[in-house]
Amino acid sequence: MNPLIITCAVQGAEATKEQNPNLPITLEEVVAAAVEAEQAGAAILHLHVRDEQGRPTQAKEVFQRHIEALSRKTRLIIQVSTGGAVGMSMEERAQPLELAPEMATLTTGTVNFGQEVFYNPPAYIEHFARLMQAYGVKPEIEVFETGMIANALRLVKAGLLTLPLHFDFVLGVPGGMPATAENLLHLVHSLPPGSTWSVAGIGRHQLPMAVLAMVMGGHVRVGLEDNLYYSRGRLAQSNAELIARVVRIARELGRPIATPDEAREILGLSLAKFSGSTRWSGSRKL
Repeated sequence: MNPLIITCAVQGAEATKEQNPNLPITLEEVVAAAVEAEQAGAAILHLHVRDEQGRPTQAKEVFQRHIEALSRKTRLIIQVSTGGAVGMSMEERAQPLELAPEMATLTTGTVNFGQEVFYNPPAYIEHFARLMQAYGVKPEIEVFETGMIANALRLVKAGLLTLPLHFDFVLGVPGGMPATAENLLHLVHSLPPGSTWSVAGIGRHQLPMAVLAMVMGGHVRVGLEDNLYYSRGRLAQSNAELIARVVRIARELGRPIATPDEAREILGLSLAKFSGSTRWSGSRKL
């Protein structure tokens, strides 16, 4: 079976230490969590950042400090968020793209998000897509409902995205598409040929969606951004603990775990671009 790419959503913009004291917030905590995540089996780090007060920020200089520190300690693919936090402006959310990271998220539609609205009108989507194209950033198309796949394909026709695309299905958000096997199957069948995909199940949906993705040949996103619990009533001790469970199940299913460099090959990322940065040259075997 094809190698499994595991993305670690390390902290997000919404969760707090009051909800789970193990949530990494500071730069030092995020780097330590990333090192543990890579050792556990992650290949991609989905990155939000916080300011000195622990508030979500899209400030380019804060992202730069994180990316430089992470690059010295890991070989992880760093995937910056352009979602930021609910209520941020288009310009604010776009800042980390100027750092030309290897990957960034591109949400191709607006969705209710709990009691808030995650606002992504066409002008926002096209702006982010143009910047990713200009800076050579691989987009991960974030899909909260089926219409967002069609929106991404319209960007392909407009010359703003290039096939093949990589998608991440975010399922189980209150207000978004429910996390069911039927919905996941429908989304996968809606993709253009040659696409790669992963799934992020929110909250208690994280584990069943991950297992379904592994069986179906897709990839997996787990982490404290999406789910603060390991099991009902028991908080997760770390991102690495959630990753280790996925690795154990994947091995039982006969799926090898992709290293960061193997994930680069699967996703069509430039290893030359990665190698040109000041990164740690270590490696790990699972």
